[in-house]
Amino acid sequence: MAGMLPGDPARNLLGREAPASQVKELNHQLGYDRPFVVRYLDWLGNFVTGDLGKSARNYPRPVSEDLVPALKRSLKLAGLALVIIIPISIFGGVLAALRYGRPIDRGITVVGLSFAVIPEFVHGIVLVTIFGVGLHWFPTTAQSGSLDALFLPACALALVLFGYIARMARAGTIEALGADYTRTASLKGLSRRTVLQRHVLRNSLLPTITVIATQTGYLFGGLVAIELLFGYPGIGSLILQAANNKDFPVLQSAVLTIAILYLVVTLMADLLVSWLNPRVRLTDDV
Repeated sequence: MAGMLPGDPARNLLGREAPASQVKELNHQLGYDRPFVVRYLDWLGNFVTGDLGKSARNYPRPVSEDLVPALKRSLKLAGLALVIIIPISIFGGVLAALRYGRPIDRGITVVGLSFAVIPEFVHGIVLVTIFGVGLHWFPTTAQSGSLDALFLPACALALVLFGYIARMARAGTIEALGADYTRTASLKGLSRRTVLQRHVLRNSLLPTITVIATQTGYLFGGLVAIELLFGYPGIGSLILQAANNKDFPVLQSAVLTIAILYLVVTLMADLLVSWLNPRVRLTDDV
C-alpha cells in the first residue's frame, strides 16, 4: 500500500529534517523502493504464514503485537453487541408478525427503522449523555474493558442493527405463518405454541440468520466511530491510528483481517442455514 497512498514511510520514521540520503537508504532497507506489486505479493504470502510484518510507525515492532490484542478487544465488544441485540430483535420481529397490522406491529417497525437510519455514534452520544453523564449508571469510557464499561458502546452498535434483524424476522414469520405446512399442522390439532415452535420459528429464522451474518461487516465498520467515542483501544481505533500515521503494514493487516472474519462469519451462516433447512443443502447433483 505504501507508494499508492500519499506519504513517505521512511520520511515519517526519520522526520522532516532527515537528509534525503538517509530517507532513501531506509526506504531501501524497508523494501519500499521495489515495485508495488512485488511488495504486495510478498506481504500477502507472509500474511498467510502468520507473518504480518513490521510496523512502519514503530519499526521494528511486529504488527501482530498491536493487531492481535486490538482484535480480541473488538471481538469482545462486537460479541456483546450481538448477544444483546439478536434475541431482542428476533423477539420484536416475531411479536410484530404475530400482531400484524396492529399498533404494536407498526410501533416496532417505526422504532426499528428509526434506529437503523441514525448513525451509531449518535446513539453512543445519546446513551453516554443519559446513562453515563446524567444518571451515572455506566462509565463514560470503555478503556477498562469491563462488561459495565462495554455496555453502552455495545448498545450503540446494537441499536443500529435492531431494525434490519427485526424487520427480517418479521417478514420471515409472516411468510411462515401463511405457509401450507403451518396450516397443515394447525389442522392436525397441534396447539398454537407447538406450531410456532416446531414449524414457524425454525423456518422464519433462516433469512434472519443470513441477515445477521451480512450485518457483521457493518458492525466492524461501526467500531471505528464507537471505539473513538468511548476511547476503546480496539481494531477500529487501530485502523484510524494507522491511517493517520500512514502505518501501511498495520493498516493492510487490519483491513484484511476484518475481511477474512467477514468471510468466515458468512460461511458459518450458510452452513447453519443448510443444516436447519435440508432443502438448501448441497448434494452430489449440484
